[in-house]
Amino acid sequence: CSQFSKGVYAIIGLYDRKTMNMLMSFCGALHVCFVTPSFPIDTNNQFVIQLRPELQDALIGLVEHYKWTKFVYMYSSDSGRGLCFNALMCVAFVFQIAAQKKNLKNYHYIVANLGFLDLNLTEFRKGGANVTGFQLMNYTNPTVSRTIQHWLEFDSKDLKSPKRRLKYTGALTYDGVTVMATAFQNLRKQHIDISRRGNAGECLANPPAPWGQGIDIQRALQQVQFEGLTGHIQFNEKGHRTNFTISVMEFGPNGPKKVGYWSQHEKYVNTATYSNMLNETFGLQNRTYIVTTILESPYVMLKKNHEQLMGNDKYEGYCVELAAEIAKHVGYSYRLEIVGDRKYGARDSETMMWNGMVGELVYGKADVAVAPLTITLVREEVIDFSKPFMSLGISIMIKKPTKSKPGVFSFLDPLAYEIWMCIVFAYIGVSVVLFLVSRFSPYEWHEKQEKQPEHNNEFGIFNSLWFSLGAFMQQGCDISPRSLSGRIVGGVWWFFTLIIISSYTANLAAFLTVERMVSPIESAEDLAKQTEIAYGTLDGGSTKEFFRRSKIAVFEKMWSYMKSAEPSVFLKTTDEGVVRVRKSKGKYAYLLESTMNEYIEQRKPCDTMKVGGNLDSKGYGIATPKGSALRIPVNLAVLKLNEQAVLDKLKNKWWYDKGECGSKDSARKDKTSALSLSNVAGVFYILIGGLGLAMLVALVEFCYKSRIESRRMKQIIDAAMLSSTLTRMGSGGENGRVMAHDFPKAAQTLPCMGQAAAMGLSTTGM
Repeated sequence: CSQFSKGVYAIIGLYDRKTMNMLMSFCGALHVCFVTPSFPIDTNNQFVIQLRPELQDALIGLVEHYKWTKFVYMYSSDSGRGLCFNALMCVAFVFQIAAQKKNLKNYHYIVANLGFLDLNLTEFRKGGANVTGFQLMNYTNPTVSRTIQHWLEFDSKDLKSPKRRLKYTGALTYDGVTVMATAFQNLRKQHIDISRRGNAGECLANPPAPWGQGIDIQRALQQVQFEGLTGHIQFNEKGHRTNFTISVMEFGPNGPKKVGYWSQHEKYVNTATYSNMLNETFGLQNRTYIVTTILESPYVMLKKNHEQLMGNDKYEGYCVELAAEIAKHVGYSYRLEIVGDRKYGARDSETMMWNGMVGELVYGKADVAVAPLTITLVREEVIDFSKPFMSLGISIMIKKPTKSKPGVFSFLDPLAYEIWMCIVFAYIGVSVVLFLVSRFSPYEWHEKQEKQPEHNNEFGIFNSLWFSLGAFMQQGCDISPRSLSGRIVGGVWWFFTLIIISSYTANLAAFLTVERMVSPIESAEDLAKQTEIAYGTLDGGSTKEFFRRSKIAVFEKMWSYMKSAEPSVFLKTTDEGVVRVRKSKGKYAYLLESTMNEYIEQRKPCDTMKVGGNLDSKGYGIATPKGSALRIPVNLAVLKLNEQAVLDKLKNKWWYDKGECGSKDSARKDKTSALSLSNVAGVFYILIGGLGLAMLVALVEFCYKSRIESRRMKQIIDAAMLSSTLTRMGSGGENGRVMAHDFPKAAQTLPCMGQAAAMGLSTTGM
């Protein structure tokens, strides 16, 4: 009140929590404007002009950019509930964490003040922490540079204290004075009387009497617009800063750098460019980088004598040599470190935290990841990948089935069973047609004897069957058709048998001499439509993420099965998956990258195999943190190694040259071997069966004939059988001809069963 009574036009100054409410009430009651660079507050008092921009929206934009869903907001007093009243105190608290040198790489800190370049973050650089903040002043602006130069000259001329760079709080105060000066100049130009004569207001009145010209000054202050030290100066109707831009800074390996900006219209804009990253590559040789990787054969393996070795010499493998080649091309020192949780990297659905190698890059524990790390969209959002150094896809691993040798009746395999059935029906059909044609054609009939008028036809039903069988077996018969129609039937049957026998012979050798592996699974569709064979993936890898996100019906069905299977089909490591495949006796299939599948197929005991094609197409890349200076040089190194065929040489070395199961092509070829007895046993079985059947039929014929003879000769059957046996075994003529006067001549001269079947037995000579 004392100051007001002396003729105060406006007030510029700071406030804290204790004086804030009192000042707001005073200015609102007396219509005196209060211009302040203090922290902004949410108030409807139009007489408070707030120079400091609000950070809430900028913080929200940055959090959305990082896709944080859970974070901790640290403040030092009750005022921090609004927006960290004393941001420097919060920074001091973070400095205490840096002094302990604990967990710096595990967290990402956002400092909620507007003077990021005013902070001393040396301890954070030593600890490798991720720190992001905001910068209000642009020190590269000519106006700002000129003002700072004047400040330093004034500071060293009139004050005994050492030179200090103008901070953002001093710049806000400077802009506040400029706002007031500009407003009063505008009032003077508009000839508005703001003298304290007349209605000057009364502080001690009850109630207090406001100043009449206070509204004019308040309106003039809110209408001020100019480019100040803290950017564009403009206010809205509530006295808050508007249309301002705040730079977003990150603390990189070489110090603070601008990575983006936030404005009310564009929100957060990322401006990190490749040129900025290239400027940082000049210091790559000045430090040792941490290269995170994972123990996975053949990428990274411990040497047999690793206990006697130190550092990078303990490891060997594809990625070990790849990391060395990249370091040689880029020109930096590195140290290999195995990821602690033995995971590649996935985001937890509840905590939204990254694990594995991706997590180590995101949270600053490592600088590079050289490992079989799949390039995916979700990973690309938080880390950077190089060009792929290896292309691959998801494949199916199963236990190699035992090689099936040809079965007893494998000689039937060259032709399908449907063809065999058709051949049987064709054989019967041709025999019947030949029989009918022979019946109707007059040229098939001939006289039995010259002196007898009876006619004979050799193609009875049994002889027709015998002719067709002989032609099919390519052995022929002692009879042949005489008529044109019969010869047409025989000709087309011979042509048919020629093609069938030739095709059969061509395939027979391959089917009898080649040992094949019959796989129960040939594709992902086969897995999806059955439940007998379980299948799963690595837990926390890109393969699992592929099935979880897939919209293809087959893969959705597979994912539905995998996530509900009991016991769990997800494995912690690839080695566990391989062991489960080998011990499952063909009841478990493991889904993994094709490169790893091909490698394991070449390792003893050589009992796994890759089936089907790849389910997708992707690549392995070398990962770096977002905005890392290593990204471009590492990417160029990968491209150069690819052009020089170094990557192909490394793969051949660790996959096939060191393989234990032969060359990569030998495993895919069926082995040809000599025929064994098991290959042709069925033929011998048929021969033995045929001989046995012939003996049985002969015995039946003998018994039948002996019974007829016993009735004719009126003897008992035993005597007739004995007499016939003695006659056939004991008496014989030339060429085995038996002279038996007791048997009818017709039976002795029966020609090829034709007359017996067609015309019946002749009684001539009986």
